[in-house]
Amino acid sequence: MTGIVYKSTGSWYTIKTENGDFLECRIKGKFRMKGIKSTNPIAVGDVVDYDIENTTDETTGVITAIHDRKNYIVRKSVNLSHQMHIIAANIDVVFLLVTINNPPTTTSFIDRFLVTAEAYGIEAVIVFNKIDTFDDATLDEQLYLQHVYSSIGYKCLRVSAKDGKGIDELKALMKDKVSMFSGHSGVGKSTLVNTLEPSLNLKTKQISESHSQGKHTTTFAEMFDLSFGAKIIDTPGIRGFGIVDMDKQEIGDYFPEFFALKDQCKFNNCLHKDEPHCAIKKALENDEISWSRYKSYTQILEGDEEQYRADIYDAERRASDETRKS
Repeated sequence: MTGIVYKSTGSWYTIKTENGDFLECRIKGKFRMKGIKSTNPIAVGDVVDYDIENTTDETTGVITAIHDRKNYIVRKSVNLSHQMHIIAANIDVVFLLVTINNPPTTTSFIDRFLVTAEAYGIEAVIVFNKIDTFDDATLDEQLYLQHVYSSIGYKCLRVSAKDGKGIDELKALMKDKVSMFSGHSGVGKSTLVNTLEPSLNLKTKQISESHSQGKHTTTFAEMFDLSFGAKIIDTPGIRGFGIVDMDKQEIGDYFPEFFALKDQCKFNNCLHKDEPHCAIKKALENDEISWSRYKSYTQILEGDEEQYRADIYDAERRASDETRKS
């Protein structure tokens, strides 16, 4: 029998069966030994085969196989830096929730997430959340970031769960699709899902004032069926986003604005660092490519895992402004 994984708690998996029922399943011990390099061999969104198990008073199941994935999105495991953690599988569109200062979302984080989505063939949409809280300075920062990413070709939404702004547009992009919400803890994922579907009543918490970070409210990834014909995968908040299994030569291909210019570089294997006649560096000097995007690229290229949380776009904007003045 076949079903879809709706929730994973590490040892048990909630499966939605073909007839619409939910069944708690486990995996066989040997299933973990098939060379899967992730910390979680099965993820929310996976299509799996299972057998019914009636050894207890409650009917449960045993997962026997995973179907081939259309795609999946990963991050480095928190405790095992050389392993990956599959956040979710078989996703149609991923919505990255971004907040400017409540808590702050850095461009390094945004870019690493977008690169991962590009690498795994998943459409990414940037959702600027909590726009009802913006003062003039915050609005300026948000509009600047929206300009950076929309000019590359990414869809950007401005949303307020509190005021209902942008909700209808968000629903339209989610309809008939499997969507995933992601972002730092505290960016309002659960609150936004509750606005889309109030009957779910997902738990939410306030931002920690002492650290300007959100408190974890979602412990495990979980998929929900929504009344307007969509499925949503709610995920735990992510503090950092390490890039996994990416060759240096291919990193630039996952920056769409770099990929569009790479054939103009003198060398086919140009890494856009120290090589002469590099089209990407020329575009950067002409202010046609964002400094923050180039900085994120070099950090990923150099494996700068310790520094990727640093908020760098303000400094790079100032550098860009100085370049324009000179």
